[in-house]
Amino acid sequence: MSNLKKLAGQTAIYGLSSILARSINFLMIFVYTSYLNKEAVGSFTGIYALIGFLNIVFTYGMETSFFRFSTGKNLDPAKVYNTTQSLLITSTLVLGGGLYLAAPWLSELLNYPDQAYLFRWTALILSFDAILAIPFAKLRLSNRAFAFAGAKMINVLLNVFFTLLLIIWIPELISAGYLQEGWLGYQLNWGIEYILLANLFANGLIIPYIWWKAGFFSFSLDTEIIQPMWKYAIPLLFMGLAGVTNELVSRLLFEYLLPENFYPGLNPREAAAIFGTSVKLAILMNLVIQAFKYAAEPFFFGKSSDKNSPQLYANVMHAFIIFCSLLMVAISVNLDLIGYLFPAGAGYDTAFFIVPILLMGYLLLGVYFNLSIWFKITDQTKYSFWITLAGAVVSLVVIFTTVPVLGYLGGALSTLICYLVMTSMCYYYGQRNFPIPYQTSRDLSYLVIAFGLSYAGFFMDLGSVGLNFFAKNSLVLVFLAWLGYREKNLVLAVLQRKKSR
Repeated sequence: MSNLKKLAGQTAIYGLSSILARSINFLMIFVYTSYLNKEAVGSFTGIYALIGFLNIVFTYGMETSFFRFSTGKNLDPAKVYNTTQSLLITSTLVLGGGLYLAAPWLSELLNYPDQAYLFRWTALILSFDAILAIPFAKLRLSNRAFAFAGAKMINVLLNVFFTLLLIIWIPELISAGYLQEGWLGYQLNWGIEYILLANLFANGLIIPYIWWKAGFFSFSLDTEIIQPMWKYAIPLLFMGLAGVTNELVSRLLFEYLLPENFYPGLNPREAAAIFGTSVKLAILMNLVIQAFKYAAEPFFFGKSSDKNSPQLYANVMHAFIIFCSLLMVAISVNLDLIGYLFPAGAGYDTAFFIVPILLMGYLLLGVYFNLSIWFKITDQTKYSFWITLAGAVVSLVVIFTTVPVLGYLGGALSTLICYLVMTSMCYYYGQRNFPIPYQTSRDLSYLVIAFGLSYAGFFMDLGSVGLNFFAKNSLVLVFLAWLGYREKNLVLAVLQRKKSR
């Protein structure tokens, strides 16, 4: 019992720190859209999608391999740590150096002429991320949850500090006459540059702290450890690439697939800024899924030997769909209020109509996570690779065929269809290999009704902000009341349990 309590406590710490960090990063989009032009925000959308993709390449599954080979392989954990960290530093020098040298070519390829420095900084950010990966993993392996969470939060807060300093505070000091433009090379016309520099400064400053907390290493490349780790890591690399393709490829490719003048008055990069902002709003659903994942994964595995576990998994799925369906409606009907947080007349709200589609897509990703328990507890994780790969292929096909024709809608559909395919495949193979009595018909009806109400509320316009607020949110209350009626047995059981206490 004490071990379970310890695990639950650490899960809460990891989950809270991750969700808080993601929430802070989410809020930064309002800073970017308020103080930077759409060109800069579009660059942020594309370059950070590239960073997310290349992060997988730079670490190539070594975090998971480190966990695996530090436990249960009769190897000295210190030796595994030294070898893994040394290997990552060596490969980072090669990959980071190659990207640094290729920066001029990459800047031309991605339509950033005379801005090769952006990709040199990108190479440094990726390199710092890679050499921090194993020390962070060691903190987790050593059950030092507070040290891990504290380091993550320091890193995020440093990033926020440098972002505010470079984008808001220094320009205000220049405007007030306290500083001159050109102070330490500062340029008022920079945008994405300062987002990258803030990230670079934050990552660079945290390295000594993490190495101190995790313990310094001695350089060692033990081939007896490297060879099996390499074989173990390569499949994880391809699985990670497929997964990140599903998540980021629409943001990475959007501006390059959108025809010129598709949206009057916007070039493709500015349109990508508007698209990326709508994706960020939909990631509110992902925050909930992340919280659920941290709490549910140890719970699922802990109950796997229970003969009643299939029914338990079905009940968890049902509760998850109820909550997330309600959340989807609540976000969608209030998108007009969220729009007030963006600069007036900037046009970021012109793509808000795709947010319910994106919310549904991310909700299905959460459903997929619930469904995936079958192949995790039956050790048939090969299905994960093939399902994720199928999702990546579908995502790419939809993006290439729909974005040039449908613009924002095409990008959103790629997310929805990708996760719909993955969810359907996981459900089909799961019910064949490990049947779970999901309430499929009822759950699907909740999803369909929630999706319909989301768009009904989004398009509702009674001509007054106050009237709209009450009318739109009445749909949330109606949906909540209907869910309560349909789930009256569940509600009564919860009330009865509280009463018995």
